[in-house]
Amino acid sequence: MKRSEHIPGKICDEKTMLQKIAVWRFQGRKIVFTNGCFDILHKGHMHVLNSCADLGYNVAVIVGLNTDASVKKLKGESRPVNNENDRALVLANLVCVDGIVLFDTDTPYDLIKNIQPDFLVKGGDYKANEIVGADIMQANGGSVVIVPYVNNYSTTAILERK
Repeated sequence: MKRSEHIPGKICDEKTMLQKIAVWRFQGRKIVFTNGCFDILHKGHMHVLNSCADLGYNVAVIVGLNTDASVKKLKGESRPVNNENDRALVLANLVCVDGIVLFDTDTPYDLIKNIQPDFLVKGGDYKANEIVGADIMQANGGSVVIVPYVNNYSTTAILERK
């Protein structure tokens, strides 16, 4: 099997992702969840994703990815720059990412509720009380991790510089 043949399998619907998570938990892996649009992948995104993977040797990193419709609603009609399939495929090619699941809602709250991750990770541009799903983590003994923000690295900032 070619190394690249397993990459599309990282992109799943929620039901399939929950099945994968059950296997990973059986294997003793901790589940790390982060989410976002990941429209133009940049240094700040990589910092967050690698920080997710660095939370332990035996972790599975799941990315909740906003659908195109969700991005448009959050960021405006000119976004996303890259469509959801392309964004998912780029993320799936990263060694630090084990799975991608798209969500079409304004927030990933229900996805977090269903996944019940051990760690919920967001970038430093968020405050703890602003993180969607933090209440779920507190109720279930999980941890919210805020990764330091990498200045001037956001898709919006990149587009504004053009």
